[in-house]
Formats: sequence, structure tokens, C-alpha cells
Amino acid sequence: MFAGAAALMALTPQSKAQSSVNDLLNKLEQKGVLTVDEAKELKAENATNSVADFNSAMNSRFPIPDWVTSYKLSGDFRGRFDDVNSGNPAIVDRMRLRYRLRVGLQINMKDNLEVGFRLGSGDSGNPLSNNQTLSGNASKKALYVDTAYGKWTPIRDDDWTVAATIGKMVQPFDASYMLFDPDYTPEGGALQAAYKFNDEQSLRFNAAAFVLDELSGSARDPFLYGGQAIWDAKWSSQVGTSLGVAAYDIVNKETLGTAYDTNVGNTPLGGATYTYDFNPIVVSGSITYTLDSFPLYNGKFPIKLAGEYMNNPGAPSNNQGWWGGVTFGKSGKQGTWDLSYRYQRLEADAWWDQIVDDDNAAAFPTSATAAALHSGTNIKGHLVKFNYSILDSLTFTFTCYINDLINNPFPPAKTEALHAMADVMWKF
Repeated sequence: MFAGAAALMALTPQSKAQSSVNDLLNKLEQKGVLTVDEAKELKAENATNSVADFNSAMNSRFPIPDWVTSYKLSGDFRGRFDDVNSGNPAIVDRMRLRYRLRVGLQINMKDNLEVGFRLGSGDSGNPLSNNQTLSGNASKKALYVDTAYGKWTPIRDDDWTVAATIGKMVQPFDASYMLFDPDYTPEGGALQAAYKFNDEQSLRFNAAAFVLDELSGSARDPFLYGGQAIWDAKWSSQVGTSLGVAAYDIVNKETLGTAYDTNVGNTPLGGATYTYDFNPIVVSGSITYTLDSFPLYNGKFPIKLAGEYMNNPGAPSNNQGWWGGVTFGKSGKQGTWDLSYRYQRLEADAWWDQIVDDDNAAAFPTSATAAALHSGTNIKGHLVKFNYSILDSLTFTFTCYINDLINNPFPPAKTEALHAMADVMWKF
């Protein structure tokens, strides 16, 4: 509230700022944050003193530590129409209305220290989704801790940047949804570094250790370890490339819990015990060509070809995953848009099914006459996505997955599924 008062005073004319701050002080008084006498005193100071004097008066009552340099509040709200259907008659076609709310605070401090947290909506704490389905006769919905972390950047100069993070964080690897669902916020520690050779060439390094579960009756807790290196290059004003290689390893897979299992696909199908290890090697690359102009687009127009390949030596077969696609344009600013297509094939034991994209779904038969709709591995198919930024802060998105199983355990049961979503998202 103090930060809001300071911002109002700094960004508006003096007379308007005084009125706005008086309204804020009234609210603080109503909420019991200020006493009646304190509110009157601050209003008097606001009417007669400068902005600096008023800020000083507020700070005397709500002191901010000397080592805190700034606060940043941010978040988004997304409304979604979600439709799923399949050619398998055992699958119930579903149409849902859903929303996602995320709001977070970042506190920046001296010596390149940072602390942050974000709250997010979601159904039952699902680690792969912040979506909340409209249901239950307008029942009250929960908010969860989506991120909570501390970060230190001990090196930040013209050549090197090195940062360490601990807690529950935004996924630190530069990896696609084939490896990590976009809503997955892992818990553990991460180290990120970047070296800039010049304005055109740079290297990035990411390493992390994530806690997957904590067991009270065993010392064999499951962890996920990973390391990644990425080379970014700009060859001209129009051409840029990126090339990456990464390795991941899940240890103590036999103790992985199933409390939040939402995906399937690994061998055995949907089982609680995993037959094979998960230690894939992943290579990725992209090339971007930027046109000076393009019809129905405001500004320079990028065209990006990208792909990723994964091989898991921990499994003897069904151990590969890959995708390739193209993106035209880039949304984010008012009047800009992008259109992308991707084809993906993710075999059953290429990677742990519980952390991959949970919107990438197909019909999994459990018998010749029964089936259930699931996301995970053992899925191949198409993705088409369109984004249009109506305003800088408002974007419309249409997403469509058209998928099938790679290996059907009960042929000729149908396994294809279509998952379509229409979103409107407000950013702040």
C-alpha cells in the first residue's frame, strides 16, 4: 500500500496525487492499518508538504529496510474454453470453462539479492497445472504457493553473469514442453551462468537438482539432476541461431510417489513402479530469419525453425522423443501475432511421463471396449497455435492438439483425440 501511494505521488500532478493518496489513507484507516489520528496527521502533511516530505512521513510509520531497493508486483489472469473429444466411443467428450490466476511479488535487494513468491490457482495442487475448472455451484476456490525462492547473483559484469536459486522456482532449463510442462515449478536448487563473447556470440549454462519426493521411511529419496549448455549466435541483422545439449538423470526411480500422478505412458502402463531408468541426452536447435516487413504485421517479422531430439539409454526400446516445427511472427506487443505448427513423437520410455505437457493427450485403451483420456508419453501428433496481442496487456490464443498413440495395447480400439483451447489472457 505504501508503494502504491508513492507511485501515485510520483506519476501524477500534485493536486491529483494528493486526492489519490487521501483516498488510500481512508482505506488504510477503514482496514485498521492506521488509527484515526495517524490518518489525519498524514492527510495534513500530504496537503502542505512536498512529495518527498510525504514519502518520508509514510516511511517513518512503515519503514523499509535499507537493503531493499525495489518491489515488483506482476501476474496474469487467463480465461479458457477447453474442449476434448475422441473417436473412441468409450471417451466422454468434455467441454469445460476454466481460469488461471497467478500473482507474485519480487523483492530486489542490494548485493544482487532477490526474493520472490507467486500464488496460483489450480485443481487440488496439481503440479502440472494452474487451471481451475468452473464447477461445484460457485464453490470457493483455492490458491497455492506456485513459487517461493531466494536468488543471489554474485557475478554480473560485461562478460559473465552467474546466479544461484534455491526454493520452488520457475523451471530453469531452456527446454520444450516435451520435457517439462510449462506450469511445472520444481523444488530444489539451480545454478545459471552466461558468458558473452561479444554482441553476437554467447554461451549459457544451466544446472539443477530437484527434489521429487521426501520419504520418512527411506534414505533413497528420488531426485532429478540436470545440466545444459546453449550457444546463441547472431550472424547478421536477419539471421540468428541457437544450439543446445543437455543431460538429465532421475535417481531412485523405484521410490517415486504417485500422489499426484496425472499422466501415463511409461512401462508398465500407468504403473507405480517404473521398469526402466530415466537419464536422457537431449539436443536442440533453432534458426531464425527476420524479414523487414510482412503483410498484416506491424514491424520486423521473424520466422523460426526449431526442433529437439531426446534419447534415453536407460531403456532398451521405445526410448526416443523428438519434435520439429515452425513459427511465423512474434506476439507480445499490441497488434502483433504469431502462428506455429509442431509435430511431436514421444515414445513410452523416452522420459518420465509425470512432468511432460499435460495438454498433449490421447485416448489410452484399457481393454478392447474401455479407454481413458490421458496425457504423457507414447503419444504422437500435431500442434497448431495462434496468438494475437489485442493490447500489450491482452492476448488471445487458440491451441489445438491432434494426437494418437504410438503403440496401441488393444488394437483396433481407437486412440486418436483432439484437444482444443481458446484463451484470453490479461497480464499485469
